Amino acid sequence: MDTTGTQTGTMPPPLTDSAQGPRKDWRRAVRAVRGLVRDPKRTDLVFEIIDSLSGPAFERSYRRFRASPESARLLSERPNLIDSLRDREALAALPTGSLGRFYLEFVNRGGLLADGLLTAEEEAASHAPARAAIVDADRHWFGNRMRDAHDLWHTVTGYGMDEAGEGGLLAFTYAQVPNPGIGLIVLAALVHGPWSERLRWPRYLLSAWRRGRATPWLATARWEELLPLPMPTVQARLGIPRLAEAHPRGLAVAIGAPEEPRIEYRSALVA
Repeated sequence: MDTTGTQTGTMPPPLTDSAQGPRKDWRRAVRAVRGLVRDPKRTDLVFEIIDSLSGPAFERSYRRFRASPESARLLSERPNLIDSLRDREALAALPTGSLGRFYLEFVNRGGLLADGLLTAEEEAASHAPARAAIVDADRHWFGNRMRDAHDLWHTVTGYGMDEAGEGGLLAFTYAQVPNPGIGLIVLAALVHGPWSERLRWPRYLLSAWRRGRATPWLATARWEELLPLPMPTVQARLGIPRLAEAHPRGLAVAIGAPEEPRIEYRSALVA
């Protein structure tokens, strides 16, 4: 019998001071944001920012998850999402046009690994201050699943892996998971992005945030069961507003050098 997790089907006890999470470290977060602006490829700094400012945000997300009807089954089975995403041979055998095939094309195009975010998170943790928070098995599983689904969120929303795509997805994510660290990264993307063309970039990020608000909570999605299904079916089941409706002028794509960012707006393959 696993005594480290919370028994499924019941809610955890009310928040106590010990469940509020570590104290926010704004100095560490701002330092990491500056590093991320200099080098947007430093994914470990994203985790450092989120960890620095998380506070009670993770616990609130977990409790929202526990209140959902899907949590009992998910926590009972504890599927390992990263195992499904690592199996590229199985993904390649899925039908053309399925979520799994779109995901495989996305990670192949970017040279990404299914456990790449795990590596980045471990790198961030290696130079983080000591933490006193204790995370039980259920919370640990939930946090890992949220992390491992990031590139699936890219795939189903249509936001790319370039700086503009990451900005759009993080604005979408902030609406779904209101973590102050995610909000700070979106603010940095807003400040350091292009401000020409009648504030088109800020409006784009606002539209991505509104799209996230309009989407039912993705944290309870059973991704393993969605991988073989056609992309339009997956998006309809998840209730994600169409990309063309959220961004009628097109998908933002970053071009040019980071020090002089420019953005083009293009039709998306996944709408």
